[in-house]
Amino acid sequence: MRRHGLVLLCTLVLAAVAARAARAHSTPQIRAERAHAQAVVAEINRIGRNLEAVVQRYDGARLELQRVKRSLRRNESELRVARGNFQAAQTRLMQRIYSLYVNGQPTMVDVIAGARSISQLIDRAESAQVLSNQDAALGQQALRFERAVQRRERQLQRLKLRRETTVAGLAAQRRTIQSALGRQQRLLASIHTTIRQLQAQEAARERRLRAEAERRLQQELAARQAAARAAAAQAVTAQPAAPAAPSPAPPGVVQAPTPSPLPVPSSSAGHPEAAQIALRYLGVPYVWGGASPSGFDCSGLVMYVYAQLGISLPHYTVAQWDATLPISASQMEPGDLVFFDGLGHVGIYIGNGQFVHAPHTGTVVQISSLSGYWAAAFVGARRVP
Repeated sequence: MRRHGLVLLCTLVLAAVAARAARAHSTPQIRAERAHAQAVVAEINRIGRNLEAVVQRYDGARLELQRVKRSLRRNESELRVARGNFQAAQTRLMQRIYSLYVNGQPTMVDVIAGARSISQLIDRAESAQVLSNQDAALGQQALRFERAVQRRERQLQRLKLRRETTVAGLAAQRRTIQSALGRQQRLLASIHTTIRQLQAQEAARERRLRAEAERRLQQELAARQAAARAAAAQAVTAQPAAPAAPSPAPPGVVQAPTPSPLPVPSSSAGHPEAAQIALRYLGVPYVWGGASPSGFDCSGLVMYVYAQLGISLPHYTVAQWDATLPISASQMEPGDLVFFDGLGHVGIYIGNGQFVHAPHTGTVVQISSLSGYWAAAFVGARRVP
């Protein structure tokens, strides 16, 4: 049975698309193109099955036509034999007629003449009659055989014409289906080219956003460290000079101890390092229930990132909301958590109106903006204590 390799081709194509999906973002446009590609693959499979059925019928019709042609060749051979026999019978009859014309029909006297006994006389009379009947029967038999072969020839020719018409029709149908299949395959190739282009554009955008986020976070951390150092230096310079040694107390008087300075609390807010850690996992595929670099879901990513800072968070968006502190949108800093869809989704804010998250099945960890859908689905921000 002939196979066109369509199912294998489509499987390989879908596997390649899925592999690329694990390495690049899934935007609405890319998802739409993938859905289009899947629809085209389904149509290719349908056309391929139809083509396979037509090809099988075409092969069967060709086989039947070959059988008819073989029968025609055998019949033509038999017709040549029949015509030869008929011609031989005609020649014999013509010779017999010529002999009768020249010599005349033998009379009973001719038959009886020379007979030496009654039995011989009877034998000669019967032989003359038999020879006459045989001559006539041979001619009739040859004529009937030729006519039968000629009828068979006409039947086979009509059957051959029908078979040839069937083969031609199926061949035309096959060409039509192959043409449609070719168009669908070219469309699929075009869609894959579009997907590759969109993925390349998205990958370039991801690299740019990641570089910008890392640069911004480094600048912010450096500014915080500089501010902390300045605050510490200011606290040191602001301390009063050491008092002179107190004069000895008069006898009988107890002197109070000198109080020690209080520590200066840190002024840093949140955990900006979490934003930097989250950027390391851009491109990791979404895996339901995943909480490792082999695959993340949204709360699994948050849990894994904060675990590297020694902070334990539950693997559940609602529990992560309950375990953190409320802040307003204007107070958001890198490392804070942003929640969406009625606490059905969570991400890590990285500043500049952007956050890192694992959206859903078929996507990867990526950077998104707090705009459009995400702005409409925004529930609130929380800070990890």
